Amino acid sequence: MRRFFVPGLFIAGAVLLIALLIFGVAGESTRSSIDSLVAAGHPPVAPQASAALPDLDGSGKTTLASMRGKVVVLNVFASWCDPCKAEAPILEQTQRALAQHGGTVFGVAYLDNSSDLATFVRQNHVDYPVVRDVSGNFVRAFGTTGVPETFVINRHGRIAAVRRYQLAGTWLDQAVAKALAEPS
Repeated sequence: MRRFFVPGLFIAGAVLLIALLIFGVAGESTRSSIDSLVAAGHPPVAPQASAALPDLDGSGKTTLASMRGKVVVLNVFASWCDPCKAEAPILEQTQRALAQHGGTVFGVAYLDNSSDLATFVRQNHVDYPVVRDVSGNFVRAFGTTGVPETFVINRHGRIAAVRRYQLAGTWLDQAVAKALAEPS
């Protein structure tokens, strides 16, 4: 009996190690997948492109797929988020520049109420499309767990750049310029 105990222990350890490896690979988050693909120069297709999100005023719905063919800066934000307020002028400046090239900033409010959101949009002079992700499912498909986060999506609907924290410096200008320079 003892003769089978030690090999059995090794086999059980190997099975446990394989199970942990499988669990780790299967549990790899969307966030790390998107980030690693972008970092490796293999931009993934933006998830949830066909998901229709309610416009801020409730008059209709907008999809990311409807913007295909344009460079889109998708910004996930919330009205209560101080870093989101700080980056609002950067996004406004980017919107003016993108509009000249047929692109747009696309604001996605993450789990925010509409009255606070309307105040945020008015106070920060936001003039690009803003939708509400009431359930959080849209932004979670991008691996988002907090705000602010920004994704530059090229004309082919692929995520060309990711920023998982507040915008600053020239990162957004450089990422947008690169996406605009890509062939259609």
